[in-house]
Amino acid sequence: MNLKALHDLTYGMYIIGSRKSNSLNAQTANTVIQVCSDPVVVSVCINKGNLTHEFIKDSGVFSVSILSRDAPLSHIGAFGFRSGRDVDKLKGVNYRVGETGAPIVLDYALSYLEVKVAKDMDLLTHTTFVGEVVAAEVLRAGEPLTYAYYHAIKRGTTPTTAPSYVKETQAEGVPAVVETKGEERPARMDKYRCIVCGYVYDPKEGDPDSNIPPGVPFESLPDNWVCPVCGATKVDFEKVE
Repeated sequence: MNLKALHDLTYGMYIIGSRKSNSLNAQTANTVIQVCSDPVVVSVCINKGNLTHEFIKDSGVFSVSILSRDAPLSHIGAFGFRSGRDVDKLKGVNYRVGETGAPIVLDYALSYLEVKVAKDMDLLTHTTFVGEVVAAEVLRAGEPLTYAYYHAIKRGTTPTTAPSYVKETQAEGVPAVVETKGEERPARMDKYRCIVCGYVYDPKEGDPDSNIPPGVPFESLPDNWVCPVCGATKVDFEKVE
């Protein structure tokens, strides 16, 4: 069975916020689905181990910030590869508390929804929360970020707790450079993978979000360069064999 077939399913990219008493948290998700239109009902699938799951179960509310294509990997990764148990993910972020009490992340958002949960379904490692949209607003015009664009263009990765995570069974290889007699052998342009989130730095692509142009080898990256997805440092990268 080729699980890469699942990559052809289409999704959007969202930040889901919720509350528990006076505490707020948010996380990235790609599983928001409109279920019906009258009344307007949507669903979202959240890993049971995530803090946001605990908050939604407690409060029965969540918000959905619909991300724009211009959302950088660092913004998406800050909500997807760190736990709210360890850091305040809303610190330094432009957000507001909605009428449900859930935080609404405004940075790089095109629009948002607020939802009151009507039903939840246990799905082994995840729970699907289904609820009625009680508030919605368009913040600005733009192109929504899709999961396919996130992977293909931004070269983002998927947290292992995400419902759409598919374990790679074989690392992507790097073609060998063939040395031709009488010609100078070109510099090897190795790819490096972040051991924290799985992001792969490809010298042919560079890192546009960090103003690193194509053609810069990993070894030549500035010492203060960090993973554009999760913020890991260079020492947290390993060569892709």
